[in-house]
Amino acid sequence: MLHVDALHTYYGDSHILHGVSLNVGAGECVALLGRNGAGKTTTLKTILGLATAARGKVSLKGVDITNEQTFQIIRHGIGYVPEHRGIFPTLTVGEHLRLAASSKVARIGRTKSQRVRTYVTDDVLKMFPRIAGKLDNFGSQLSGGEQQMLAIARALLANPALLVLDEPSEGLAPAIVDFLEERLLEIKRGGTPILVVEQNYYLATALADRVYLLSQGEVKFSGTTDQLAAADQIRATYLSV
Repeated sequence: MLHVDALHTYYGDSHILHGVSLNVGAGECVALLGRNGAGKTTTLKTILGLATAARGKVSLKGVDITNEQTFQIIRHGIGYVPEHRGIFPTLTVGEHLRLAASSKVARIGRTKSQRVRTYVTDDVLKMFPRIAGKLDNFGSQLSGGEQQMLAIARALLANPALLVLDEPSEGLAPAIVDFLEERLLEIKRGGTPILVVEQNYYLATALADRVYLLSQGEVKFSGTTDQLAAADQIRATYLSV
């Protein structure tokens, strides 16, 4: 599905990513973990063309997408839920969903043999009933949790080949985080692969099949969530858990 090979990324003269490699297979959830400044968001930005890879390669479904423009990368089939949700304050909930549903991004790279759930507007409104009753509300009128629900719903309506989320639990109440965990597990069960950046260790490991742990722009650990749970020294050193 997604293959990232030896990415090096700079911001000006600062060398941020030092040979980051990772992959996401069909139907699995992979988490990027690490403290602030570890390089997690820069990794996502480089995958999405929001930061330039100086060296390395990114491919999706066997297609090289390295350093393509972001809108082209999205058209290859990535649904992106950004760190600050990206909700337009002057568009209503309904307008956000209609725009997403009209997107022709998706379905690229899918084959008839892939049993991956597809989504229409009624599906996402059932998944997120809190926004179903607020179709005429502007984005600026939603709570942080409701904005996150809308951001995920919007990404799903493109029926992406890969769903990418950056810090989906940031700033949200525990009850909302628990609700989002249930919905993301439902999406995973539907067969959509997920790549998630998350500082909440417990949420990330509840969702993920495998994890990559970043520190100072390098992968310090990769393995299953069970392997990370057993690696006490690594967790203490890089995550303080």
